[in-house]
Amino acid sequence: MKIRNPFKNFTKFEWALWIFSLTAISVSFFAVRSTDYANLATSLLGVTALIFAAKGDVFGMIIMITFSLIYAFVSFTAHYYGETIIYVCMQLPSSITSLISWLKHPSDKGTAEVKIGKFDKKHLFILVPSVIAITTAFYFILDAFGTANQIVSTISVATSFTALYLMILRVPAYALAFILNDIVLIVLWSTASAGNLGYLSLVVCFSVFLINDTYTFICWTRRKRAQSPAENGENATD
Repeated sequence: MKIRNPFKNFTKFEWALWIFSLTAISVSFFAVRSTDYANLATSLLGVTALIFAAKGDVFGMIIMITFSLIYAFVSFTAHYYGETIIYVCMQLPSSITSLISWLKHPSDKGTAEVKIGKFDKKHLFILVPSVIAITTAFYFILDAFGTANQIVSTISVATSFTALYLMILRVPAYALAFILNDIVLIVLWSTASAGNLGYLSLVVCFSVFLINDTYTFICWTRRKRAQSPAENGENATD
C-alpha cells in the first residue's frame, strides 16, 4: 500500500486553524504550569483528528482512536467515570466502526475522502429510543460509580451517542451533535479546572473543538452538495 502524506491537501485556512488550535491549547497548558502531559497529548490529538474529520479524511478516524484511549485515562483520573465509560464503550468502538465504514465508502475510488451517507426515517426510529434508553441507564450507572458532576456527565452521554451514531452513518449532522457535546464538555471541564488548573487545557481544548466542529459541519454540508449531482439517477449503495 502506498504511503501518502495526509497533510498535503490542507488549505491555507486549515493550516491556520490547526496551528491556532495547537497553539491555544499549548499556551493554556504551560500558562498554568501543568505537568500532566496526558491532558496536553489528548487535547493536541483531538484537534488534529478534527481537522482531518472536517476534510472527510479517514486518517482522522485513526487519530481519533488514539485520542479516545488517552482521553478515557484522563477522565478516569478526574473521576469523570461517565466520560471514561463513554470513550471506552462508545467512542472507541464507534471510531473503529467509522474507520471501517469510511474506508468502505470513499467519494471516488482510490481517494481518502469519504462519501456522504444518508439519514432516513428508519434511523430516526432507531436513534431516538436508543438515546433515551442508554441515557437513562447511564444515569443510574454513573450514580452507582459516584461520578463527579453527574447531571452534566449524563447529558454528555446523550450528545455523544447521537454524534457517534450519525458519524458512523457519515452524515453532516454528526458535527452538529458534536457541537452540542463540546458545549457540555466545556461546562464539565470548567468545573474540574475550578479545583485544579491542570484541567484548563481541556477547557480550551473543547472550546477549540467547538470551532473545529463548526468548520466540520460547514465542510460536510458543502461536500454533500458537491457529491449529490454525481449521484443523480444512480442507486448508490451506502
